[in-house]
Amino acid sequence: MVSALVLLKGAVSGLIMFSQEHGTARTKISGGLSGLAPGKHGLHIHESGDITSGCTGAGPHYNPFNHTHGSPTDANRHVGDLGNIVADEHGVALFNFTDSLVSLAGQYSVIGRAVVVHADEDDLGKGGFTDSLTTGHAGGRVACGVISVIRPN
Repeated sequence: MVSALVLLKGAVSGLIMFSQEHGTARTKISGGLSGLAPGKHGLHIHESGDITSGCTGAGPHYNPFNHTHGSPTDANRHVGDLGNIVADEHGVALFNFTDSLVSLAGQYSVIGRAVVVHADEDDLGKGGFTDSLTTGHAGGRVACGVISVIRPN
């Protein structure tokens, strides 16, 4: 079992947990965030964990197979495409899902990369905007954090 944690601080804050039983198992992703505008927000794993100068240093979506942007259920998608989370009227988003492409071990591990929460809804590559197939037209980056492995005691 490998577990990892993302800590978001600032106007948008919270925790995101990742866990994977073994290298080929689906990865469980759960979290609780606050400080969001009510509604849907794109959630992505980005290529770099360098957030020293803010979320822009995270680079593009993690896409080791050079696919176009898509939904988490699409066969053709970035590894980092996690779809949308939904904030309630108080700005709180609670979520819990599994993903078949995200891995915490091996050559394509997401450990050390950044998770980015976006200002707007991810159109899942189907919106027809010029950036739909690269970013999901999800808008600015409102929060980010590095995926850090949790070592057992």
